[in-house]
Formats: sequence, structure tokens, C-alpha cells
Amino acid sequence: MDPDSPHLGSENLCDLLVRLLITKQEWLRAKVKFFIPDVDLASSDKVSDPVQRVILQLGELKAQGPATWQSFIHWVCMDLEVPLDLEVRLLSTWGQDDEFPKLLETGEESQPGPQQPHGLKRPCQRCESSPRRKHCRKHRLELAQTYLQLLRTSALQHYGDGFPGPGKVYVPPILQWSRATVPLDTQEGAVLGNPKTEDGSDLSIQDLFNFKTPKSSRVTVLLGKAGMGKTTLARRLCHKWADGHLDHFQALFLFEFRQLNLITHLLTLPQLLFDLYLRPESGPDAVFQYLEENANRVLLIFDGLDEALHPCSSMEAVGPSGSGPALTLFSSLCRGTLLPGCWVMTTSRPGKLPACLPKEAAMVHMWGFDQLRVEEYVNHYFSDQPSQGVALTELLANRHLRSMCVVPALCQIACLCLHHQFSASLPGQSVAPPLSTMTQLYMQMLLSCMPRPATSLVGLGEVALSGLETGKVIFYDRDIPPPVMAFGATHNLLTSFCIRTSPGHQETGYAFAHFSLQEFFAALHLMTSPTVDKATLARHVILNSHWVLRTKARLGLADHLPTFLAGLASHTCRPFLSQVAQQDETWVGTRQAAVVQLVSKLATRKLKGPKVVELCHCVAETLEPELASLTAKNLPDQLPFHNFPLTYTDLTALASVLEHRATPIHLEFEGCPLEPHCPKALVDCRQVETLSFKSRKCGDNFAEVLSRSLPTMGSLKKLRLAGSKITARGISHLVQALPLCPQLEEVSLQDNQLKDQEVLSIVQILPSLPRLQKLDLSHSNFSISTLLFLVKVAVTWPTVRALQVREAELIFLLSPSTETAADLQRAPELPEKHSQRKETQSRTLVLRLQKCQLRVHHAEVLIDLLREGPWLEEVDLSGNQLEDEGCRLLAEAASHLHITGKLDLSDNELSVDGVPCVLKAVNTCQSLAELHISLLQRTVVLTFAQEAEEQQGTQERAAFLDSLTSLTASEPPREIRLTRCGFGAKHLEKLCEALEGSCCLARLGHLNFSGNALRDEGAMLLAQLLPGLGPLQSLNLSENGLSLDAVFHLTQCLSSLQWVWHLEVSFESQHILLRGDKRSRDKLAGGSLPEFPAGAQLSGFRQHCIPRSFCLKECQLGPQSLTRLCTALGECPGPLEVQLSCKDLSDQSLETLLRCLPRLPQLSLLQLSQTRLSLKSPFLLADVVSQCPRVQKMDLRFLNNATLHFRSSNEQEGVCCGFTGCSLRREHVEPLCRALRKCDNLRQLDLTANVLGDDGLRCLLDHLLQMPISGVLDLSHNSISQEGVLYLLGALPSCPRVREASVNLGSTQNFWVHFSKQEEAGMTLRLSECSLGPEHMPRLASSIGRALQLTELTLTRCGLDLKQLAILLSLVRRPSGLLHLRVEEPWVGEAGVPALLEVCAQASGSITVISISETQLCVQLEFPRQEENPEAMALRLAHCDLGTHHSLLVRQLMETCARLQQLSLSQVNLCDANNATSLLLQSLLLSLCELKTFRLTSSCVSTQGLTHLAAGLGHFHHLEELDFSNNRVGEQGTEALIGVLKGTYRLKRLHLSHLPLGGSTLAMLTQGLSHMSLLQHLCLSHNQIGDAGAQHLAAILPGLPSLRKIDLSANGISLAGGLPLAESLTLCRHLEEVRIGRNALGDPTALTLAQQLPQHLRVLHLQSSRLGPEGALSLGQALDGSPHVEDISLAENKLARGVPHFCKGLPLLRRMDLGSCEIDNQTAKGLAASFVLCPALEEILLSWNLLGDEAAAELAHVLPRMGRLKRVDLEKNRITTAGAWLLAKGLAQGSGVHVIRLWNNLVPAAVAKHLQSQEPRLDFAFFDNQPQAPWGN
Repeated sequence: MDPDSPHLGSENLCDLLVRLLITKQEWLRAKVKFFIPDVDLASSDKVSDPVQRVILQLGELKAQGPATWQSFIHWVCMDLEVPLDLEVRLLSTWGQDDEFPKLLETGEESQPGPQQPHGLKRPCQRCESSPRRKHCRKHRLELAQTYLQLLRTSALQHYGDGFPGPGKVYVPPILQWSRATVPLDTQEGAVLGNPKTEDGSDLSIQDLFNFKTPKSSRVTVLLGKAGMGKTTLARRLCHKWADGHLDHFQALFLFEFRQLNLITHLLTLPQLLFDLYLRPESGPDAVFQYLEENANRVLLIFDGLDEALHPCSSMEAVGPSGSGPALTLFSSLCRGTLLPGCWVMTTSRPGKLPACLPKEAAMVHMWGFDQLRVEEYVNHYFSDQPSQGVALTELLANRHLRSMCVVPALCQIACLCLHHQFSASLPGQSVAPPLSTMTQLYMQMLLSCMPRPATSLVGLGEVALSGLETGKVIFYDRDIPPPVMAFGATHNLLTSFCIRTSPGHQETGYAFAHFSLQEFFAALHLMTSPTVDKATLARHVILNSHWVLRTKARLGLADHLPTFLAGLASHTCRPFLSQVAQQDETWVGTRQAAVVQLVSKLATRKLKGPKVVELCHCVAETLEPELASLTAKNLPDQLPFHNFPLTYTDLTALASVLEHRATPIHLEFEGCPLEPHCPKALVDCRQVETLSFKSRKCGDNFAEVLSRSLPTMGSLKKLRLAGSKITARGISHLVQALPLCPQLEEVSLQDNQLKDQEVLSIVQILPSLPRLQKLDLSHSNFSISTLLFLVKVAVTWPTVRALQVREAELIFLLSPSTETAADLQRAPELPEKHSQRKETQSRTLVLRLQKCQLRVHHAEVLIDLLREGPWLEEVDLSGNQLEDEGCRLLAEAASHLHITGKLDLSDNELSVDGVPCVLKAVNTCQSLAELHISLLQRTVVLTFAQEAEEQQGTQERAAFLDSLTSLTASEPPREIRLTRCGFGAKHLEKLCEALEGSCCLARLGHLNFSGNALRDEGAMLLAQLLPGLGPLQSLNLSENGLSLDAVFHLTQCLSSLQWVWHLEVSFESQHILLRGDKRSRDKLAGGSLPEFPAGAQLSGFRQHCIPRSFCLKECQLGPQSLTRLCTALGECPGPLEVQLSCKDLSDQSLETLLRCLPRLPQLSLLQLSQTRLSLKSPFLLADVVSQCPRVQKMDLRFLNNATLHFRSSNEQEGVCCGFTGCSLRREHVEPLCRALRKCDNLRQLDLTANVLGDDGLRCLLDHLLQMPISGVLDLSHNSISQEGVLYLLGALPSCPRVREASVNLGSTQNFWVHFSKQEEAGMTLRLSECSLGPEHMPRLASSIGRALQLTELTLTRCGLDLKQLAILLSLVRRPSGLLHLRVEEPWVGEAGVPALLEVCAQASGSITVISISETQLCVQLEFPRQEENPEAMALRLAHCDLGTHHSLLVRQLMETCARLQQLSLSQVNLCDANNATSLLLQSLLLSLCELKTFRLTSSCVSTQGLTHLAAGLGHFHHLEELDFSNNRVGEQGTEALIGVLKGTYRLKRLHLSHLPLGGSTLAMLTQGLSHMSLLQHLCLSHNQIGDAGAQHLAAILPGLPSLRKIDLSANGISLAGGLPLAESLTLCRHLEEVRIGRNALGDPTALTLAQQLPQHLRVLHLQSSRLGPEGALSLGQALDGSPHVEDISLAENKLARGVPHFCKGLPLLRRMDLGSCEIDNQTAKGLAASFVLCPALEEILLSWNLLGDEAAAELAHVLPRMGRLKRVDLEKNRITTAGAWLLAKGLAQGSGVHVIRLWNNLVPAAVAKHLQSQEPRLDFAFFDNQPQAPWGN
């Protein structure tokens, strides 16, 4: 000992410490290695004296600084048995650096060397080159070899101790390339003989590197989640290389990014290699030069790429001599700008990798252990221990523990826990409770080391959490308190290593033994620290996403922190947490509940695949069933996982959550790297209904594991395993597993490159899958012999309904079998004939074999296979090589193959010479419906009609249609389409010869030669051959190069061939079609929608004889061509319609055409469409109207479309002329009128959209007297102004035949005048938006005064204000007569009643009617005004209160309104201040003596105002009508109104709807009604009078002998009030209208009413009256034969089959409402028959019922027989396409119906649109869009 060392007490403390440690030298050696990882203990080992050896080692520790020394002293006191007095003295020296000043400085001084991450001490050398001259090459090689050997020695020293003893076991994990599973054996595969390699391959460690790749792709990325062993594998590679393996590499460097992150300055590559890894002993430049020259034999391994900092520099690169951060150097190495040609390997967690990695980098996934590897690891771990077998048994018995052990790090912890448990337990004693979660495993690891949790756990947790929050995984001694450091080192929770950030600077770093351990301690701190609040917890309970994107270079550190938090929230961890936190379990439970609540919130969110997996991990750790149920419930039914790696533990967590789900789920994995044995996690997962895998990373091992799981998934219906690398071995496992899954409905193994044997083996299991509906084996490699076998299976196996093969596609579609599984075990190769015949009658087969290289000899085999098979719905053999002979064979055999759909032989090399052979071959096939051959388009398709057996179901479905059409039920015609085949005239004879043979067995209906090269010669030859082909329905000669001469020649076919009814020619587009007029409804049974016959729209069937038609478009016609055309058409029988369309038609050509009209007496229509005409054409056409008496209607539109309709001999006289948009001006009016003046009866003249203006209007009006017009003159859109309107008014006195005129100068620009044949007394004039100003009032009033026939004038939004209106009323004067003036302006309602009455007072005539509403003022003037006798005026003034401020106004009104008979106020406000308006009305009413009608409706009036009105009306005993409906009044106001009834004995009409009648008011009402013997109309609807009111009314109704109409709708009357009311109504013998609907009357009321209905009844409304079949039938019987009934409504009653049926009919019935009555098809038959017995019926409402196609057919049958029917409502029923088409057909047969409503029926939108285009009167819209009748009808 050093005598100068200080003494404490009697003995030096150093002597005591040294004496203690002499006996613990191994312990001291381990601690020195821990604190100083790179220390070289070889020098101290050479010292023989143990005392000196201890002193040297203590000196090394002291040299590290006070923090290291303090931690070491704590460790001594904790680990060793130190006497108490010595422990006190040691601890008292903490921080005393001078305690060992000399003793510990003895021995050799050593300068701290550069960082040796792997612990090798080396001499200090400078990196610069020696100043001496360059070494020779031999010397450089020697230097390099020396350095390489030094590298190996260093690697052996750090990684060469192997893995002996517990915890040092190494078992290689599963490795998988990114595109295929390639198990990599890091124990050298074949060399060391690993029996667990996948796919039966023995692989070496060198398989990680493909030495044949180019330099740019020598980068390998090893991806694996935390705990998979990435760092262990990297160090294992270093050891194997140093041990002589991997001999391709001469140098290997291993760096860790977690240490490189600590370097803040820039580095060059030599500095990275030599200063931070291992420095050469000499010649560093020479060594680096050697490494550059041999870069292809240098491997650099970078561990922890995901932990790299500074992502911004990841895209940067440096040159050979450049410098940069460590990540930039790594990027440059990967990109080849540094050390080009070297090999780079990096490890990372999967996630967002930095962009510095090249795209061609090889990706390798590390998956951890499978079960065999777990067993191997456990056996090695417990080798040479008696507990080996027990440990393995214990682990395999615990399902949760076994699933966790697939992660190597967790497997090691599990073995450690088991080792401690076995060591601590007595023989035969049970071990600790089973471990279920990862959190429990870590907790048990701590408990195994420490029976009771130490308080230092809290300190470790605080260090861990601070590291996670700051991104730190490496700590220095200053970061960790010494007691915590000692605790962590004692229990192997912390590891130490040397860190060198620059030459000459070295520190000791500490890290947790595993990164997940740091996360666990962080979670432990969050759960136990009192300083952590709920907000802090919420910040850490989050879900991380792991999409593989290249957007960020660094992943977050806290992968498992939320999982550990959730795990610590489990109730099983509560005692442990309570001990650590030193709190009671209640406090801990509150913290745990907060975490569970946070996880619950996450469970209710919409999450994507990665976060769903993270959530399942958290939920599984909590062991909370309620939380698992909540999570499972909120998962979507379709759960996709795309493009992120999934491990066995991920699927285990997912499956544990799905166990709590009640509904099925569909799992889809696409593009996800999958651990090969992960399907094992789905064992017994019965909630999965669809399981889909699509990944090239799934191989045979994956299929094998999946095969073991499938039989346990009892709910699985769809299995998809597509795009994988499964070979015969994997398929063999699947084939064994699939028969154990009889519930499967779909199996997809597409894109697996299956070969013949695999395809056959899969198909042979079809009998074992009775519910299978689809088998997809697309993208398989199989031969034609295999294909034919598949066809045999499809033909013979009874459940197959379709086989689809097209190049790479191979799909079986099957129908689920109704037989038992035992019945389905019969092999398809040996079917019984009886059963085969039976199944052929019960199924159809679709067979598609496209592009399968089939030849002629294959066709023969196919025919033999199909001959005895089932019905074939479709046979598609397109894209093969059958040629002429193969096509002929199949066409001949078609009649024996039971084909019900089509046979497709397209693209089979059929030639022109082969077409006649095919035509002859199909002659024997009677079921052929259509043959389409197009050689240029390579199309050959044969379509067949259904055979008799197949048609049986269709005939039953359409049986109800048979009686509704006159179409014959003969065999449908055949259609032959020979399009685009290159046929010329020379081919026609052979073709027609073959076609004539076809006509012998089946009628040829349609023949299509379009797209060939027949030209004129062929067309004329074909016209000669047509008679031999029989009557066709159509002949298409389009696109055959025909000239106009050929067209004229074909025109003769209209007369020479009886079947030709229509010839359509579009010359430029070469569309030429000859067709007949017959249609077959059989297309409907096949599902297609037939076209309507020509002219079948709206009025097309008014003529009994359907006309022939000729249509010529896109052809320039001159006078000569028109003459030839008319000559050819002259021979055609009539009636005839001619439609011409050309770009323009000259005046000479038009004159020629019009001159030829007399030579066409059979002409019924001439139409020139899309033909440009000159401005002279209107006059030419007007002359024709006068010269040709057969012209019924002429319409010229925009000089582009002209139509002439010709009348037959029996049609009425009169002509309609239209010249719309013909640019007619003022100068054209006179010649046009001169031409039209010659017409005898001009019914209508349309001049809309011209430019006549005011002058043209003036000129036209001047000629009106000379024109024989007797209908409508339409001048809309002619730029007419107010001047024109005033001129029209001025001209009215000279036009006595004007009946009505309407002018709108606003948006609509309407201007029309209606004339009558004779002079009429009354005339109506409507002016809208004419902007009349004050200057127009005198002229307007003067014109009105002179037009004595004008009786009604309406001014709508013409700009009049109160002043102008007053002027107009004061100026209008007439000698005699009545004038009704209506003014509609928006200000009317705002002006107020007094102001409007003041305007009325200015009238020059006597006012007899005043009507005021919200926007309208109506007055009726009587001329001349008769002056009243002064005595009578004085008498009336005596009744008025003239003291008011309205006295002057009242005097004026008394003069003007002396003869007022009607006063109507609607939607007015009488609640003004001081009730001035009501007082004015009271005074006015008191002054009137002739008032007979008073209406106050929908207005706001106060109770006081009503009192004033009642006082004013009280003296009127001669009132005939009172209407107080819909007013907002209270009970007092109602009483005031009812009080008016006293004394009104002459009242005829009383309306009191929507008033609060009840109690006293009802009694007053009934009392007043009892005296009204003249009452005819009583309306009390919507008053809720109830049964009591009904009973009161029933008592007085028989006393009203004149009652004609009664309305008691919606009054809350039930059966109690309904019965007496019905009895009372039967006694009212003069009743005509009874409206008592919307009351709960019931059947008894209806029965009572039906006993004796009023004999004059016209209207009966009982809608929504709770009637049933009995009541409805009784009413029907009572109504049957009633001569006066016009309107019946029984809607919204549950009539079912009790709908009234009539035997006698109702001759005047106009409206029948049976909506929402539950009427079905059966009931509709009798109902339709009843409609026929009602000839006046105009509207039928049958909406919201149960009517289907049969009901539609019945209605369609009767539509043509109901001449006055206008509207049919069939909304919201069950009518399909068939029924809608029948209705359209019924309309086309001559019905006058305007609209049939079909909204919300079972008709597809596309079909509805097509039907409506054919028949616009069918309305499928939501809103009623009833079409307007066309002009001229």
C-alpha cells in the first residue's frame, strides 16, 4: 500500500476494500468490463500478485471519473456481503475524489484510446500519411493484410465468445425476400446442417448477398419489428466472418446508428472507418487505398437505420474525399459515390424508410420464430438442466405464451422467467400463474429477479420516459443517478459500451438491455408516478401507423409504449403497480380505468389497417372482455390490410378481438409482407366469412400452415389466395384441407402459376364442396388435354353452371347443390345415365373457351362431350383455330347440342368460301333465331331460341299476355346478318341458294347485307332474287356503295313486294333499309324491349290503315331527281308517307316537288327535315295550301323543316298553317295574307318567332277581316311592344269574331288571338308584363270603352300603381253592359283594404262585385251608373256612423257601390290600429242593400274586428252565401261570426271550415242551421266537431230540404257519430255531394249509408275512413247503375279484395280514386271490367297499391275502349318492364289518355327512358310532367 494514502480510523479504507475484493476477483473483472467495455485486462492478468492486480483494476475504474466510481461503490454495497461499518465508511466517501490520490495512480498510465464499439484496445495513430515516400506495393499489401487480420481479431474478441449457457442461445429466425420466401440460415445452412430450412432448401449465410448483381444493387435492407433479432444477426455475421465464413468479404465493418447519432461534426469515410471503428497500426492511407481497390469485397453493416437522425441529409451524397454527417456517408455508400462496388447491409424496423436507399435494394423481412424454432431455442436454453422437458411442456401448453415466443426477444424473456420459476419452486410444486400478455411477461421478468419491486424501478422509469420523449436511447453516467445505475446493472437491465465521438475522446454509454424494455419502464413510470395526469396519459395512448412510404426518414421510438400502457391497465397488474407506486389499489385502479377509457375512445373511431392492428394489440393486453367486444363491434364488415408487414403476433391480437364479435367479417390482405406461419393465428376464428390473401410473399409453407387453419374456421365462405408463389407442394396441402370446409362458397387460387396436375387435383375436389359457387384458377399453365377434361367435368358434374376459359382466365361457376354431401360423392367421370338425363333437364351450362388454341380435331371431341350434356345457355369458342371445317362441324351439330342462347365461333379463321357452308349447315337447326357473320370483324355468332321445354317457365310467366295482343304465336322469324364480309355481286347466287334452303324449315325474317361491296349491280340482282326468299321483315343494304339510281330501283320494291312497307335511305352514310310492318312480342319473353311500330306514338293509330313510308336523307335532290322519285313513288299503294332531308333545296326543286303532289293522291305526309329553304318557300307553301284542297296542315319551321299533312276523304275540313321562325317582316305580311286569303277555312295560323314588330302587327290586323280564320292566330316572339298592344285594343271594335286574346311582353313573349266562326258577345283580354305607364291609361281606357264585346280584362304585372288604377277606373266609360276587371300586382296585399276601396270609389260605373286577395283586385263594373234617389241615399246614410274619419270615403263608396252584390276578402289583414279597417267595412256594409255574398277567408282579424263585421252584416236578411273559412280567430270571434247567422233565413251556401267549432259555438250553429230551409251547400270540414257535433247535425239535417252538398271531412267523427249521421244523410233525398272522408267511420257507417243512397248523388268521398271489404262492396252494390254519380273516392282504406265492382256501370262517372287500398292483380281484373262500364271516366287513381304486370295488362286491354279517359295514376306499384310496355302498346292503339303515371315501379331507369322516348305519355318522373297537347290538335 502507498504510505501516503490517507487513513480513516485505525485501518486504511483502501486496504479494507482491496482485502474484500481479493476474494471476488471474477466479480470485479465483470464489473470492470461493464463500466469500461474496451478495457484491455491482459496487462493486469499478467500481474501475479492478486493485491496489485486488484489495485490496477480499481485504478482503471477511478480513472473513469467520480460518477463511475460512485456507481461502482453502490454496486459493491448491493452485490457483496459488506460489513455494516465498512458499508457506512464506503458510502461516506461518495464524491471524495482525493480519497485515493496515489494508490490508484500506481501502475502503467494509459491514455484513453479511441472509441472501440466492440471493445478492442489499439495504439494511437494519426490518420495522416507518413512523411516518408510511398511504400512499395508489397509493403502496402503487408499493411493491408495486417489490418484485415486485426479486423478479424477484433471481431473474434468481441463476438467470438459464442452463446454458451442460459440466455446465450442463438437460433436463426425466419428470413424472407421481399418477392419470395427464402429462408436464410445464419448457421451456414448446408455447412452446419439446419433441418428447419423452409421449402426444403439448405441455404448458407451467403444467400443474404447475391454476388452476381451489379454494383448499383449491392444494398441489402433487413426489415424486422423490434425484438426480431436484427442486431443479433448483424453481430452474428461479424462473428461468422471473423471465424472464416463469408470468405468473399475481406473486410467487414459494423456501425450502430444510435451511436453515430451522437457525432455532431462532419466525417470523411476514412475517419468513419479508422477513427470510429478500428485504426490501422500503420499506413492508414495505404490501407484505405487497398479497401477502395477491393471495394467489391468490403461489407459495411449499419444497424438501426430507423433510428438515424437528420432525415434532411438522407438525399445528399459526397464524393470520395468529401465529408458529411454519418447518414450522408451511408447514403453515399448506397449510391456508389463512396467506395463504389462495396456491399452495404442495414437493419431497420419496417416503416417509412429514408429516400437514400436505392429502389433496387434487396429487401429481406425477418419474421422471428415458428414453433419448431421456439422448441429448438427452449431445448438449447435448458440444455443440461433437468427442467428441460418441463419447460417445453409448460410453454407449449400456454397458448398465449407460445404465441409471444415467436418474437425471439420475448422467447428469451419467457425462458428466463421459466428458469427462475423452476429454480425457485420445489420439486412437484406448481409454477407461477400462466402468462397471457407481453406486459405480464416483462412484469414477471422483474419479479423473477426481485421478489418485491424495488423503489429504483421508479427511477429507471423516469429515465426511460425522458429518453423516449427526447429521442434518446443512449445515456451517460450523468443521465442516470448512481443508485439507479447500480440497480440496473445488478439486474442486467442496463448494458454498457464505449462511445467515441472523436479521436481522443471516449465515454461510457448505457442503454437498456432491449429497446422494448425502455418502453416498458416508461409505461411503468406513467402508471405509477403521482406527477402524471390524465392529459399526459392521453398524449401517450395513441396508435402508430406503419405504412411503407418513403416520406420520412425516421420512425418514432415508442412502438410498444401504448401497448404496455394498455397491458399495465389490466387488473392482473394492479398488485404489482400498487407496490411500485406505493399507493393503494384504489389509486392504481383509477389510473388503469383512465387508460382503458382512452383505449375505448380509440376503439370507436374509423381506423385503417395498421392502426387496427395496433388497437388489437392494446385491447388484447388489457384482458378486458367488454373492451374487446366494443372493439369487435366497431370493426367494419370489410376489413382491408394493404401494403404493410404483418406478423404472427399481429394476427393473434386480431383474432383475440374477433372472438368477441357477433357478426361475420371479411378480411383482405393485399400486398402485405406476411410471416409464413401467421395463418396459424386464425385457428378456430369462426367470425371470418371471407379470407383473402394477395401477395407474392406467400409460398408453400404459408399454404401448408393455412391448410391447417382452414378446417377450424367454420364460418368461412370465401377463400382467395391470389398472386402467390404456391407450387405443387402447397397445393397438395390445400387439396387435403378444402374438403374439410364444406361450407365454402368461393375459392380463388388465381395467379399461382398452377400446372396440369395441380389444376386437376383441385377440380377433383368439387364433389366435396356442395355449397361452392365459384372456383377461380386463372393464370394457370395447363394443356388442351386438361382443358378438355375440365369441359367433361363441367358437362357431367350437376352443380357446374358455367366454365369460363380465356387465355389466362379459368373460372368455374356453380349452383349450390340441394342434395346431401353423401349424394355428391359420385365421381364426375362415371355419371349414371339416368341421373345425367335428370340433371340435364334441370340446369343450363355456360361454356366459354376463348383463345384456347382449339383446332378441328378438338371440335370433334367437344361435340361428343356436349352432345349428351345439359342445356347450353351459351357456348363461346371464339379466338381459336377451328377454320372452315371446324365451324361447319359445330354449326351442323348445333341442333343436337340443346343450345338455348348463343354459339360464338368468332375469330376462328372462317373464310368467304366457308360462309355458304355454314349457312347450309344451320338449315337443319329449327331453333336458330339469328346468325351473325362478319369476316372483317372476325365475328360468327349463332343465337338460338329456347326449346319447348325451356320455354315452359316463360310461357307460364307470360300466360296473362296471350289474350291482350293480336300477334300470332307462330315461330319467330330468323335473322341472318352477313355484314362486312366483302361479298360482291358474284357471291349472291351461292348465298341466296343457301338461304333458300334455310327458308324451307324456318321463316327468314331479317336479312342484313350491310358493309359489303354489292354496288348497283348486286342491289339490282338481289332485288330479282328477293321473291325466292319469301316474305321478309327487313333487308339491310347499308354501306354497299349504292348510287341514287339503285335507290330509285329499290323504290319499286314498295309496290312489287308485298312485305315491303318502309324504305329508309341515308345517302351519305349509306344507310339503306327495307322493312315490313310486323312485330313479334316474343322478344319480350326473352327480356329485350321491342320497338314500337312506325307511327305508334300519341296519335299514330288514329288511322286504321298503317301507311307505307319512304325516307331519303343526306341526298342532294335536283328537279330531275325529284321528278324521277315522284314517278317511282306514284306506283306505290297508299297511304304513303314521304320524308326527305338534304342540305338545301332550291326554289326550283321545291316548285317541282309541289307540282308533283297532285300525281300522288295516296300521299298522307310530306316532310322536309333538316333542309335549308329560301325566304320564298313560305309563299310557295302558302300557295299549295290554297291550290291543293287535300292539305290539312302545313308547318314550316325556321326555313329548315317543312311538313305537309294530307287529309283523307272522311276527315273534317279546315287547314292549319304555321310559319315559325321564317324571318317574316312587315313587307312579307301582305303577300302572305293574299295567298292565305284563298283558303276556304283557315283554322289556325302560327307566325311565332318572326320579326313582324308593331308595323307588321298593324298590317296583319288590317287584313284580318279579309282572311277566313276561325281558330288561333299566334304572334308570339315577334318583337311587339306596348304600341302594338294598344293598336290591338284599338282594332278590337272592328274584329267582332275575336273571342279571346292573351299578350305577355315579358319573359314568355306570348301573343295570341282566338277567333270564332261567328260573332260572339263576350270577349276576354289578358295583358301580362306590358309595362303600361300613366301615358298609356287614356288610350287604354278609350279602347276598352269602344270595344263593347270586351267583358273581361286581366292586367297581370303590367306596372300599374294605385294612382294609375284609379285613373283607369275613372276614365273607362261605356254606354251599357258589364266589364270584369282583374288587376294582379305584388303591391295589392300591402296596399290595405281602405286604399283599395278608395280606388274602387273612383270608378265611373256601378260596382257590383269587389274581390280583394293578397295579389289581386277584382271589380265588376256595370254601365251606365244609375243615380240613386236622394231619399234612398239619405235613408242609407242614416244607418252609417259618419263621425269617423272615413266618412267621406264611405259617402263615395255609397255612390259607387250602391248595387254591390258580392264582397270577397281573402288573405287580408284587418288587425290594424284602432280597428279602422273593420269600422270602415262596418259602415260600408250598413250602407249596402243588395249584398248577397260575403266572403272573409284565410285572413287575420281581431275579435273586435269580427264584432264590427258581425254588426255590419246583422241587418242583411237576404244574404245567400257566407264564407268564413280558414281565418285565424278565437272562440269569441267564432261566436261573433256564428251570431251573424241569426235572421239569415235565405242563406244558400255556408262555409265554416278550419274554425274552432265546439261547445257553445256548435250549439249556436245547429240552432241557426235549423231555420235555413233554403240552404244548399254546407261546408264544415277540418273542425274536429267529433261525435257530439255529428249527432247534433244528424238531428237537423233532415230539416234542410234544399241541401245539395255537405262536407264534413276531417272532423274526428268515429262510429258513434257516423251511424246517426249516415242515417240522417239517407233522409236528405236531394243530396248531390257527400264528403265525409278522413273520419274513422268504419264499415257499419258504410253499410248504413248504402241502404238508401240519395238518388241524385254525384260525388261520394270516403277516403281514409277505415273501411274494409264489407263496407266497400256494399257501397259498390248501392252505387252500381247510379245515373248521376261523377266522382268516387275510397282511397286510403284497406279494401284488399273488397273493391267495388259494377255490373250495370256508371254512365257519368268521371273520376275514381282507389289509391293506397291494397289492391292486387286478382282484384284488378274485375276492376278493369268495371271501368269499361263507365264511358265518361276521365281519371283513374290507383297509386300505392300492389298491382303488377297482370293488372297492367288488364288496363292496357281496356285503354283503347275508354275514349274519354285522360289520366291514369299507377305510382308506387309493382309493374315491371313487361307491364309498362303493354301500357305503352295500349296507348298506341288509339287511346286518348294524356298521361299514365308510373313513378317508383319496378322498371329500370334505362328501360323507363327508352319507353318514354317511344311513348311520351308514360311518365316515370317524381313530379307530374303531363305533356301538353301539340299545336294544331
